[in-house]
Amino acid sequence: MKITLLGTGTSQGVPVLGCSCEVCKSNDSHDKRLRTSALVETESTRVLIDCGPDFREQMLKQPFRKIDGVLITHIHYDHVAGLDDLRPYCQFGDIEIYCEEDVAKGLRNNMPYCFPDGNENKLYPGVPKLNLNTIHVHNTFRIGDLDIMPIRIKHDTMSILGFRIGKLAYITDMKSIDDEELEYLKGIEILVVNALRWDKPHHSHQLVGDAIAFSEKLGAKRTYLTHLTHSIGLDKIANKRLPKAVKFGFDGEIIIL
Repeated sequence: MKITLLGTGTSQGVPVLGCSCEVCKSNDSHDKRLRTSALVETESTRVLIDCGPDFREQMLKQPFRKIDGVLITHIHYDHVAGLDDLRPYCQFGDIEIYCEEDVAKGLRNNMPYCFPDGNENKLYPGVPKLNLNTIHVHNTFRIGDLDIMPIRIKHDTMSILGFRIGKLAYITDMKSIDDEELEYLKGIEILVVNALRWDKPHHSHQLVGDAIAFSEKLGAKRTYLTHLTHSIGLDKIANKRLPKAVKFGFDGEIIIL
């Protein structure tokens, strides 16, 4: 299984508009972060996790082939704003979107021209053909040859999803997780998890220290930090501050499991 980190930045991305800090002015590609998203692929299956406003730019760098499913963690703009840009992939057939019912309701409200009450005759000409599939926490479902289990995490008080796919756990926008959920993450080898910044607590995101502690609690062999702000610092320097089995992910990074 191959995981490609399409984007590792927070909701504003890096560089941040109007900022002249050393990270935002850096010419190192590792310091440029599009909004958080990932591709999970096997030889026969391709699954996208979240589809933010940078989706088009991210996919210009990837082979153009069928996307078998799109997993949505939650309804926030930086995780769903690129859904309309899926339309070129519809030449391979309708695209299946997997999300919770409240997210499906939000998508119908935000993109009514794509989801007109399930009546295909009222679809605006040229829109992507997106099929909404409701998923439920702890109920494993299958896309191609991938078994996917949604897990429950908290984004402040908002209930959102993380995903376990084999021995991979992909979690973004987490502030907290109930101990009961850890049972569903036993035996993972690779953890991709959010780590907003080093200090200054945030109401809805964990910090680097929280992410490291979470990784150690799970016993992950390798951990890649994502959803990062520019305050993380220059990548080549910031990574030296992390434990050996933990690193800051970068846009375009490929992880093999």
